[in-house]
Amino acid sequence: MSKQAIRFLADESCDFAVVSALRTAGHDVKAIVEVCPGISDDEVIRIGIQEGRVLLTEDKDFGWLVFAGTDGGASVIFIRFPMRARSTLPETISEFVKQAGNKLIGSFAVVEPGRMRLTRIPKSDA
Repeated sequence: MSKQAIRFLADESCDFAVVSALRTAGHDVKAIVEVCPGISDDEVIRIGIQEGRVLLTEDKDFGWLVFAGTDGGASVIFIRFPMRARSTLPETISEFVKQAGNKLIGSFAVVEPGRMRLTRIPKSDA
């Protein structure tokens, strides 16, 4: 079985159970809370782009930052899970990553209970 490991950057808002599940699945996950807690959202995006990592976040501000505030190159999974559905969160994200694979690169994904959307992030002409 050949699978592609994806590099992730987990924002401080990301449930650490997701970090653990993706690490168990063989992915390289850098967690902001472990390496540089308290940095700005802009800095988180910069690290993600610079290191070629897909950002994992539950912070809706990253949608605006990615579509209006960067020059492209970002990749994001925005997690929207209410408290009542949190028990399935790590498994849902792991399965989504397995299905989407390299399509996550250069995309903005929204993952909710029972619903997943993947949108390509337009490249800036600047």
